[in-house]
Amino acid sequence: MKIYGDRNSGNCQKVKWVCDALALPSTWIDVDTMAGGSRTPEFLKLNSAGQVPVVVLDDGRTLAQSNAIIRYLARGSALIPDDDYLAAKMDEWLFWEQYSHEPYIAVCRMQMVYLGKSQGDLDPEKVKRGYFALARMEHQLHQTRFLVGDELTLADVSLLAYTRVAHEGSFHIDGYASVRRWVGDAERALGVPPAV
Repeated sequence: MKIYGDRNSGNCQKVKWVCDALALPSTWIDVDTMAGGSRTPEFLKLNSAGQVPVVVLDDGRTLAQSNAIIRYLARGSALIPDDDYLAAKMDEWLFWEQYSHEPYIAVCRMQMVYLGKSQGDLDPEKVKRGYFALARMEHQLHQTRFLVGDELTLADVSLLAYTRVAHEGSFHIDGYASVRRWVGDAERALGVPPAV
């Protein structure tokens, strides 16, 4: 399996973490999205949306969208609950991450780290929605060790990717004790070095 990704992307990191956690053989192929690497004719043949990550499976089929990829790769593993309801709760968090977390926390990070914007340049509504996302996570993680109970699932993999580097987009998690605790727990469970 080949993973086409940008190492600076949390969405791409999710795929690498799942492959590593499940010892799935894969080859990483760097795509520099800031230099237009996901817009080349060759890349667009893999994913016409021009987005990373994309995996090319052993049989040549391709799959895009980080949460769809990790859901496919983790089938039959402990990263997806056996209980159908808990698996659906995991999916609930996966959908929520792409709609109510990533568009705010990841986008503010991208604007500051890669586009050189200052904290004052950020859209106040994006900042507000990012903190709302952190507050929702805090509420859940005050009740459970991980997002869907006591065991790590793909929900945690998905939300860890950008939450652990939220400070790079001016989001401070100092006041979110349960989120801070969870970041450490999830990093350790995945064998991921702590973010700096």
